[in-house]
Amino acid sequence: MFSCKQETQHLTRIEGKQIAITDSLETDAGIEAFVKPYREHINKDLDSVISYAVATYSKSDGELNTAIGNLFADVIYEQSNPVFKKRTGKDIDMVLVNHGGIRSIISKGDITTRTAFEIMPFENSVVVAAIKGSQVNDLVDYLVTAKRAHPISKLNLTVDTNYQLVDARINNKAIDTSKIYYVATNDYLYNGGDGMDFFKPSDSLYILNYKIRNALLDYFYKTDTINPVIDDRFIKLDQ
Repeated sequence: MFSCKQETQHLTRIEGKQIAITDSLETDAGIEAFVKPYREHINKDLDSVISYAVATYSKSDGELNTAIGNLFADVIYEQSNPVFKKRTGKDIDMVLVNHGGIRSIISKGDITTRTAFEIMPFENSVVVAAIKGSQVNDLVDYLVTAKRAHPISKLNLTVDTNYQLVDARINNKAIDTSKIYYVATNDYLYNGGDGMDFFKPSDSLYILNYKIRNALLDYFYKTDTINPVIDDRFIKLDQ
């Protein structure tokens, strides 16, 4: 006779084994032959020259704003504003993206399609949040406290030697707490990335279906030579 009673099972041990993936693994000739033409085609596209940089640009070149960061934010404005205006009849007031979103330098010389993928390897897209002036003030406080060169466009900030805010202007006008501002950013930051929780609640959110990488590519295609500079959009007074 056998009992129908089921015995309780207990996990007594877990074992793991590391399997290293190295170049010592043999290549499958069939797979390699199949992939080769696709790889060559993609590399040809990525290595095509689309613009030229007069110098090398890095996100570590400045304290509160950098040439590459200024280019990054200005490109988002220049490429996205026509899309936004066509859909809404309104203009983007300012742009804010994050310092950490720039993932590579731009080297002096030819700019290729690959350059855009190296700078922006993520699939982040441009969104425009309609937020109150009081939230823009929170945005400004975030930037002043961060003391980091987060890319901005159409926004000018001045701090004193102790990093206390002296002046903040959008399009050369003081921030109006009763006004709604249209701020272009990326979907990651809008959802609170990098601690940027000032975008919500927003009066409206406009999804442009325009990847930041594509904005960069479109700008490089139409611009023969780039020469961005560190400027006065976010500065600290000497005294």
